[in-house]
Amino acid sequence: MKYDVLTALGAFGCAGDKHRQRIALRLMTLLTARYNWQEDSLTTGQREIAALWSVDQRTVKREMARLRELGWLILKRPAARGRVACYGLGLDALLGQTEPCWANVGPDFVVRMSSKPVDESNPTVVPFPVMGEGAWARIATTLQAEDAGVFNAWFAPLVTLGERDGVLRLKVPSRFHGSFVRTHHLSRLQALARHQGLDVDLVD
Repeated sequence: MKYDVLTALGAFGCAGDKHRQRIALRLMTLLTARYNWQEDSLTTGQREIAALWSVDQRTVKREMARLRELGWLILKRPAARGRVACYGLGLDALLGQTEPCWANVGPDFVVRMSSKPVDESNPTVVPFPVMGEGAWARIATTLQAEDAGVFNAWFAPLVTLGERDGVLRLKVPSRFHGSFVRTHHLSRLQALARHQGLDVDLVD
């Protein structure tokens, strides 16, 4: 998924003017070099960013403010004496703003990135079936009925590790996938699990 995010940014930049290209390239370079995808954290000082971008620190301040305005970076912890600011990635804003350019990459990319229900008339797109028994099967059936696209993209790849001590353990296919589910979909997952008398633990 991290490569898809970078691809979306690249396509967005290539489709715009030099100013859009520049800010997209700078964020892509910063994410590639310094972003911790597992922890959703970017903690790099302005001096280091200035060296990475080959600009002065005044430009860094301006560009970081612009990235916050766009919603692409979210300030999680402000800078303090002896400690640099910590930023998170604003995935919702980033994906929403780059979506018009996804088709430039290809239809497979649009399917992968979209949260819309899968077009089952397309033989190249196969929806994930819900199989098995138990709490996870019941939860998954509900999630699939609510939004097949979101289910196929984010919930279907989860693998149940069973239930123990009132906790449903689900293994995620990657650390980024787990981070995205925790950030954007965990509350819905927990709500359905509570109806089954369970809590949820996502295992990387």
